[in-house]
Amino acid sequence: MAWFKRKEKGIQTSTEEKKDTPKGLWYKSPTGKIVDAEELANNFYVSPEDGYHVRVGSNEYFEILFDDNTYTELNENLTSKDPLKFEDKKKYTDRLKEAKKKTNLKDAVRTAVGKSKGKDLVVACMDFAFIGGSMGSVVGEKIARAADHSLKNNIPFLIISKSGGARMMEAALSLMQLAKTSAKLAQLAEAKIPYISLCTDPTTGGTTASFAMLGDINISEPGALIAFAGPRIVKDTTGKELPDGFQTAEFVLDKGFLDFITPRAELKNKLNLYLDLIGNNKIRA
Repeated sequence: MAWFKRKEKGIQTSTEEKKDTPKGLWYKSPTGKIVDAEELANNFYVSPEDGYHVRVGSNEYFEILFDDNTYTELNENLTSKDPLKFEDKKKYTDRLKEAKKKTNLKDAVRTAVGKSKGKDLVVACMDFAFIGGSMGSVVGEKIARAADHSLKNNIPFLIISKSGGARMMEAALSLMQLAKTSAKLAQLAEAKIPYISLCTDPTTGGTTASFAMLGDINISEPGALIAFAGPRIVKDTTGKELPDGFQTAEFVLDKGFLDFITPRAELKNKLNLYLDLIGNNKIRA
């Protein structure tokens, strides 16, 4: 099935070898299920036959969560610098330029405020398409500023994690973001402002070691990879065989690191149910 090749956001297909099929018409899930791309979009980018959650970005999550897809983006012009003058096979500045051109994003997270089921909500959503959703100084700063906005305006905060971990091109500066974001979330906790963490595929590395596991409630999409280190490293370190399903959302839930798993189609309702319960408000259908 060489006709079907994963593209950006996982919903485009290459059809150059089948000229009579319009480009982008179909999506093939990892289990081999084929679904019409429009049907997939209408189903929250979830394959209806096997429930596979296609990896999507901030645009799609904002559309799902914010009423009428209406929101105000926060600190949208923050961009990464290159204070360490990092250069391996390619300059960091060149990597940034390529990522911006390819994704039309400024960095690996976008933050916004809007209404979800009529209630104010601040959302920070990571984009894996931008250098693997790696967490650098801009990611940490935007999350910190979004937390400040929540604190100042007494608005609940949601972080949607989708990350390969710390950004190696920023070295120790990247690692500092773990402490920085954790400190901001501690301020929200002290002010009793709800913070919800949503783990999506994949949530790994320094993201897992910081804000992704610090929610008042930690939730996940089905089948998401949630881990600090990869299974090979864990196996080599522990010297033990790993159980089936290791590091999946379902395994992590069973071990007590998640509160619940919710399909993407139910995310908005489940999120607002939680906010209504802790806010002692009338539950919205």
